[in-house]
Amino acid sequence: MASSPRARASALRVADCALIGAVAIDPSYAYLSQRGGTGWLRRLTDCSAGCVEAGRRPIGILGGVTRRYVIFGAGAIGGVMAALLDWAGLEVAVIARGAHLAAIRERGLTLRTPEGDATVRVPAAGSAGEIRWRDDDVAVLAVKSQDTDAAVHDLAVAAPPSLVVVCAQNGVANERAALRRFENTLGMLVICPATHLAPGVVEAESSPCPGVMDVGRFPGGVDTVAEEVAAALRAATFDSRAVPDVMRWKYAKLLSNLGNAVEAVCGPRVGEGELHKVVRGEGEAVLRAAGIAHASPAEDAARRGDLISIRPIEGRRRIGSSSWQSLARAAGSIEADYLNGEIVLLGRLHEVPAPANALLQRLANRMARERLLPGSMGEGEVLAALRA
Repeated sequence: MASSPRARASALRVADCALIGAVAIDPSYAYLSQRGGTGWLRRLTDCSAGCVEAGRRPIGILGGVTRRYVIFGAGAIGGVMAALLDWAGLEVAVIARGAHLAAIRERGLTLRTPEGDATVRVPAAGSAGEIRWRDDDVAVLAVKSQDTDAAVHDLAVAAPPSLVVVCAQNGVANERAALRRFENTLGMLVICPATHLAPGVVEAESSPCPGVMDVGRFPGGVDTVAEEVAAALRAATFDSRAVPDVMRWKYAKLLSNLGNAVEAVCGPRVGEGELHKVVRGEGEAVLRAAGIAHASPAEDAARRGDLISIRPIEGRRRIGSSSWQSLARAAGSIEADYLNGEIVLLGRLHEVPAPANALLQRLANRMARERLLPGSMGEGEVLAALRA
C-alpha cells in the first residue's frame, strides 16, 4: 500500500464515495480487500451506525474526531493497535526503539494477519521528546510493565498534563504509576493474540476480530474519554467496551497471565498442566486474602465468547505468549516481576505463601538475564525444585 488509508481518505470528496449507512467510504480502497473485504467494511459501517443511533458522532474516516493516538511501545500489542487504528483513519504515531524503530522508519510497520499482509506508514519516534504533543493527545502505553516507570517519566517531561494515558498492558501496577503523573489515566483489558519477533513486523493471529480491548478510568468509572477510546478501537475492528470496573477484569487477566512464566520457562507444550494449576491456585488464594475482586472464569469466558479465533498466518500457528516472545527475542528482561511477582508481593503483604510463583519469577528473570531460550527447563524439573 503506497499510502495510509487516512491519507487517501483526506483526499476524497463525498461525491466520489459510496454512502453506506452513515459512512462515506471509497469502494475502491485496496486495503479493504486485504482486511477481509466487505466483512471488514461492514464492521466499520456498523460501528458508525451504532454511534449515530446512540447520539454520538463517528470517528476517524467515519466522522473526523481529531484526537491523535500515540502508541508508546509498538511491539506485538502496540504495533497491532497502531496499524489497525491507522487503517481506520485515525491519526497515529508510535514510539519505538532499536532495530524495530529503524525498520518502521525505513520500511513502515508491517502487520501480518490470517487474511494477508499490509504495511502502514506512521510517524515513528525514539522517545516522547521527539513528539510535538497536543493538549488532546492520547498516549497508549504498550510497553512491558518493567519499562512503565521509564516511559511515564519520559511522557511527564515532554507531554502536557492534560494527556490521556491508556495502560494497554498486562499486570495491575501500571495504572498507579501513570496516575502519579497524569490525572487522566485509563486502564485497558487486553485480550489480543499477537506476536512480535522481527523488526518492523507484528502479527495479529485472531480473525476476523483481532481482540477484546475494554477500557475504563482508573481506579474506576467511565467518562466521555473512555467512551471515545472504546469507539476508536471498535472502528479499528477490536471488540471494545467502556466499563466502570476495568481493574476487576485486569485482575482476572492477571490470574491467566501467571501461566506466561510457565510457558516461557517450560515451553508452550506444557499447556495448563500441574504447574499452571498450582500457580493459578496460589494467585486465587492471594487475591482472596487481599480482598481483591476479579471477574470469574465464567464471566471471562462469556466476554471472550467466540470473538477470539486464532488462525494460522502463512500456515504457521501462534507459538507462545508475550513472555515466551521476550525470551525468544533475547530481550534481556521479562515481565515476571509484575505478573507472578505481583502475586508474590500481595502474598507477602497478606501472609499467604506463593512459592510456585516466587520460583517461576526467579527462573524467568534468570533466563531473561542469561538470554536462555524459552522452554529450557522441563515442567518436572521445576516441580521437583518446588518440592525440594
